[in-house]
Amino acid sequence: MDSKSTLKSFPKNFWTVIFMEFLERGSYYGVMSVLSVFLILSAGEGGLDFSKEQAGAILGTIPPLLYFLPIIAGAIADRYGYRKVLFFAFTCMILGYGFTGLSNSYFFVFISLMLMALGAGFFKPVISGTIARSTNENNSGLGFGIYYWSINLGAFLFPLILVPILKAQSYSYIFYMAAILASILFVINLFLYKEPEGKRSNKSLSLVFREMFMVLKDWRFILMIFLYSGFWILYFQMFGTVLWYVRDYVDMTPLNSAVNSFLGLFMENPSWKFDVEHVTVINAGVIILLQLVVSNIVKRMPALPTMITGIGFGTLGMLILSISASPWIFILGIMTFTLGEMTTHPKFISYIGLIAPADKKALYLGYSFLYGVIGSSIGGFLGARLYVKYVDNLHQPATLWLILSCIGLFSMVSLIIYNRFVAIKKNA
Repeated sequence: MDSKSTLKSFPKNFWTVIFMEFLERGSYYGVMSVLSVFLILSAGEGGLDFSKEQAGAILGTIPPLLYFLPIIAGAIADRYGYRKVLFFAFTCMILGYGFTGLSNSYFFVFISLMLMALGAGFFKPVISGTIARSTNENNSGLGFGIYYWSINLGAFLFPLILVPILKAQSYSYIFYMAAILASILFVINLFLYKEPEGKRSNKSLSLVFREMFMVLKDWRFILMIFLYSGFWILYFQMFGTVLWYVRDYVDMTPLNSAVNSFLGLFMENPSWKFDVEHVTVINAGVIILLQLVVSNIVKRMPALPTMITGIGFGTLGMLILSISASPWIFILGIMTFTLGEMTTHPKFISYIGLIAPADKKALYLGYSFLYGVIGSSIGGFLGARLYVKYVDNLHQPATLWLILSCIGLFSMVSLIIYNRFVAIKKNA
C-alpha cells in the first residue's frame, strides 16, 4: 500500500485528534519552555519573584500529576465516554492556564497549575485511546508515528514563534494563549470530535486500584522502572536547571551574531536572540529531524542494551554541559542528550511490551509511565536544591552537571547489572 492510500485510510476523527494533540502540546510546551524562568524572575523583569526552591516544588509536583493521572483517567474515559472526559479536561485547562496568568501569589499559581495538570492528565489517554480505536493493524504504526510527530511539531513551533512574541509583551500572555487554545479545543470537541466506536468498559475505579497493586507487586518491573527513572531525572532538568543555567551563564552573543548574519541575507537589520524557550525548540527539532533515522538504526538491536546506550548518550549530554560556557558546546550538549532520548525511549516502550504478561500488556504499558512520576518529582526538587547550592551559592555550575551525570551513570550501570542478573531473558 502506498503512503497516499495509507493516509486516506485514516478516518476524519483521526485527523481531528491529531490537530487537537498539536494544539494542546504546543500550548503546554509553550508554557513549560519558560515557566521555571517566569517563576523566579523579579517583578521588574515580568516574573513572580519566587525562590528557586519554590519553583522546584512546582516542577516536582505538576509533571508527576501529568504522568500519574492518565492511569485513572483512562479507566474513567472508557467507562463514561471520551467526549465527556474531554469537556472536563478542557475546562480544567482553560481555568488552570487562565488563572496562572492572572495570579501572582505562590498558593494560587500552584493551585492553578495543578488544575491545568488535571486537565492535561485527563486529555492524554483519551487522545491516544482515540488513535488506537481509529487505526487498524495495517496503519497503526503510521498512525502513532503521526501522533508523536504532532507532539514534537507543537513543542517546536510554539516556543519558536509564539512564545518570544508574547513574552515581549508579558509572560502572562503565554498563559492566556494557552487558555485560548484550550477554548478552541473545547469548541472542536463540541462540534468536530466524535465518540470513537467501541464497547464501553465496566471497569470500576476499585478495580483500577486493585490492578495497580498487582503491578506494583511485580518487583522486577518496578525495579526496572525505578532504575530507568534516573534518565528522566536528567530529562526534566530541561525545564528547570538547564533554563536557569543558559540564562545565567551561557553567553549566546556568538550564536546570535551568526544567526542574524544568516537572516541578514533575507531581511534588513534582523535582531534574533536565543532565549530559554529555544532549549525546547532544539530538543523537539532534533527529534523531528532524526527520530525516524535513529529508530531505523536501532530497530533490530536488543531493547535493554539499546536503552542503556541511549542513557549513555543522555549522560554524555549532561557531562558536556559542565564545559558549556560556549553556546556551541551548550547546543552540542542538548543535542547529544536528545539523541539519548530518541534512542532510549522507543526501546523502553517495546521492552515493556516484551516482558509484560501476555494478557496484561496494556496494563503494564499504562503503568510504565511511572518513570515520569519518579523522574519529574525527584528531578524538580533535587535540581532546584543542587542549583541553589552549587551554582547560586558556590558558583560552581560544572559541579551541578557532574552530579547529574553521576545519576545517569548510576542508571546505566544499575541497568547493566539488572540485565545480567535480574531481567527475564526473552528475545529482546
